[in-house]
Amino acid sequence: MDVASVLCMNPPGDGKRSYANNSLLQRITISKSKPFLVETTKNMIRSMKRSSSSVNGGWPACFRVADLGCSSGPNTLQVISEIINTIDDDIICNQQKDDRDHHDPEIQVFLNDLPTNDFNSVLKEVPAFYNQRDKNKLRCFVSAVAGSFYGRLFPKESLDFVHSSTSLHWLSKVPDYINEENKGKIYIAHSSPPNVYKAYKEQFEKDFSNFLRLRCEEMKAGGCMLLILVGRRIPHPSASKYFSPFWDLLATSLMDLVAKGLVKEDDINSFNMPCYTPYKEEVREIIEKEGSFNLDKLETLEVNWDLREAIEIGEENFVLNENQSGQIISDYIRAIAESILVHHFGEAIIDSLFKTYSEHITEYLHFHNPKHVNILLSMTKK
Repeated sequence: MDVASVLCMNPPGDGKRSYANNSLLQRITISKSKPFLVETTKNMIRSMKRSSSSVNGGWPACFRVADLGCSSGPNTLQVISEIINTIDDDIICNQQKDDRDHHDPEIQVFLNDLPTNDFNSVLKEVPAFYNQRDKNKLRCFVSAVAGSFYGRLFPKESLDFVHSSTSLHWLSKVPDYINEENKGKIYIAHSSPPNVYKAYKEQFEKDFSNFLRLRCEEMKAGGCMLLILVGRRIPHPSASKYFSPFWDLLATSLMDLVAKGLVKEDDINSFNMPCYTPYKEEVREIIEKEGSFNLDKLETLEVNWDLREAIEIGEENFVLNENQSGQIISDYIRAIAESILVHHFGEAIIDSLFKTYSEHITEYLHFHNPKHVNILLSMTKK
């Protein structure tokens, strides 16, 4: 599977199945991580102000920020807006009028995702974003950059700030030589052979190290990077019967379709998800080993599977309903994984698969209170 050409969040044209309508989890994560983002941005501002090599009291005339894995939908410009608001408050509002340069700093924003992303929908939202920014002093210019973040995207030493949220769990490829060893499963499971976990872990280390090396080339010295990675609570698959319930239950659902004659078992045995949810200490070790960045801060953030935190962040249309939680989660997974599943299994089984999947999740939630785990980290280029 060529992940870069297959992976695509469901576009707005898919209506209720679209990523835009099923990205509340990511929105909650962004909202709950806002203090981390604001603190990181303020620390960066203080550091740049102390720099004697920069103009305008340490602040560049054009500040360049990239959001990698931006996707499309209501979340796309949310983080960028928070970054700009923080910079605007610290750089502009706190300056005395007599101290200001005749030309206030400008911000150039690059929204990146795979070429399969729905950039048309993203760019249609930019004029409204500009209108909202009119109340701020900082001028902002937004453009799209299509390409994998496992390759070079920007000129050398051109970026001041890099952000990526809930994207780096996607691998550049499915690890080699695991299909025959992972029969009946589509990801690391409690009962998977040790070699499966080892292969996934090594592929993530290779991809994440490559990501760090490439960003180091593209960022200015002292530049800041903030990442939110989908992670896991436990250090090893053997520590829990349910290492990755999302994919365990999807594999069970696929096997149910085998029993109904809708899917061939060999097709399941030859399929594995191109993703990896790291443990926080794995991430720390890779950063330290790769050596391009200083790790400034690392935290974890958890969100309930039933997304009850939506009420806390003011999502007016959200209703907490235990009977609907299975369907909400099923729709979320469908929005992010349907393109990959269709590529391998065909489109005909998708409705039946996710109906069964929803039922399995609903049953699972009766006995468990699982949480989505996110790893938040901020780094500075050495």
